[in-house]
Amino acid sequence: MMCEGDKTYEEAGSCPICKMDLQSIEIQEEKVIDENGISDESIFNLTSKWNTEEGKEIQLEDLKGKTLVMVMIYTTCKAACPRLVADMRNIEAKIPDSSLDDLRFVLVSIDPINDTPERLKAFAIENFMDGEQWTFLQGTESSVREFANVLAVKYKQISPLDFSHSNIISVFNTEGELMHQQEGLGVDNKETIETILQLTQ
Repeated sequence: MMCEGDKTYEEAGSCPICKMDLQSIEIQEEKVIDENGISDESIFNLTSKWNTEEGKEIQLEDLKGKTLVMVMIYTTCKAACPRLVADMRNIEAKIPDSSLDDLRFVLVSIDPINDTPERLKAFAIENFMDGEQWTFLQGTESSVREFANVLAVKYKQISPLDFSHSNIISVFNTEGELMHQQEGLGVDNKETIETILQLTQ
């Protein structure tokens, strides 16, 4: 509660000094930025380590500075994942070459036991996703679960080589903040493309 001056009170009522009725004020939440310039809403706050398809160990913060288009898949999937891969390639095809330098397509495996960096590399080559703008990540089971929770992706292992999972493609800005999500398979990606183009211009 606030008086006509700038003094504030926690209880409703009137100011003990000027006797005027106190007016309630709304406190707007501000993004908290840490000393590294990362907001509290950024995926770059996750400190887990990941292996790329090239066998390099990275943290998500190493992807800072690029617009990120991210999806969670696994390479032995015969149903949804091939469609998600096709959707990612379809998005890439609609992005002008001038914007691709500022963009990174990231595929995170939900099956870290079977999807080794070597397997991810082979999968990237098989699916013509071996260019500079593509990155595949293998984490630990706990880091994958943590990352899935951030993206609101649900998955469950139903056999040694099979998972049921959400079909969500997420777009993050250069600071790792979620800007857009596309849910479903083969859906209209117009909004996704528009979001990416706005972020890469």
